[in-house]
Amino acid sequence: MSCINITGTSSMDAKHPTLAVDCVVFDPRGRLLLIRRKHPPFGGQYALPGGYVEYGETTEHAAARELAEETGLVAADVSLIGVYSDPNRDPRGHVVSIAYRVAVTAYDLRAGDDAADAEFVANWEALDLAFDHRNIVNDARRKGS
Repeated sequence: MSCINITGTSSMDAKHPTLAVDCVVFDPRGRLLLIRRKHPPFGGQYALPGGYVEYGETTEHAAARELAEETGLVAADVSLIGVYSDPNRDPRGHVVSIAYRVAVTAYDLRAGDDAADAEFVANWEALDLAFDHRNIVNDARRKGS
């Protein structure tokens, strides 16, 4: 027996948002870890490291995995910044992101996976970041997490 949602369609036929994670990492000098996106949308633009949560994976593990895949950094601790659910935050569709402040074990970078480049950026405040990543970084700084 399938469940009926408020629109009268079967829950098996309903669209659902995709779940993603984003990571905010600052080095001891206050520089922000950013990647340059390899692929659209926002190809070539600065963004936070992150990506999709895999089935059966916790969001904390997804954040650590995506950070390692895109930058080579190993997460030592993750703490929640917030949940970002604006249906228009990603031009590919409705993507809900859970953002984490991440402490790392070392600061030796290597770009990989979907990142064309990865670097700690000193003047990040002047940059136009992809998606809603500016809001995420501002929230991370405001919360002091």
